[in-house]
Amino acid sequence: MQILNYFTNSNYTNYVDLIKPSWAPPAYLFGPVWTILYTIILITFAYTFYLYSKKKKGVNFKTVLPFILNIIFNILFTPIQFGLKNNFLAAIDILLVLITLIWLMISIYNKDKRIALWNIPYLAWVSFATILQLTITYLNM
Repeated sequence: MQILNYFTNSNYTNYVDLIKPSWAPPAYLFGPVWTILYTIILITFAYTFYLYSKKKKGVNFKTVLPFILNIIFNILFTPIQFGLKNNFLAAIDILLVLITLIWLMISIYNKDKRIALWNIPYLAWVSFATILQLTITYLNM
């Protein structure tokens, strides 16, 4: 239950109080965007794990490892950014999300191109979010 405390509105006020670049989206935009992205993540990651469990299309542990790491780093971002309120650790974490996302897209591409292609919106947003987080971290040093 402790993790739920990280999702309260009081923790999001920390985001509002940060110095942000002029091109930063408003805080209310993050919820709808992540809702769409988590739907894509759920479908594509679940399908990848299904392929792994059935030993289909050559999907092995090396293929699913970046999926596992990506979801772990993704889940850790909110408690780091809004719970710990640590921009530096959040910047490292979002870089790890981006790196594992690129890795997973490369690892699955030759096995099932659809999974890689469906994750392009996730890649686009995480690329933008990484630049945003790195900028926020720099501006708030």
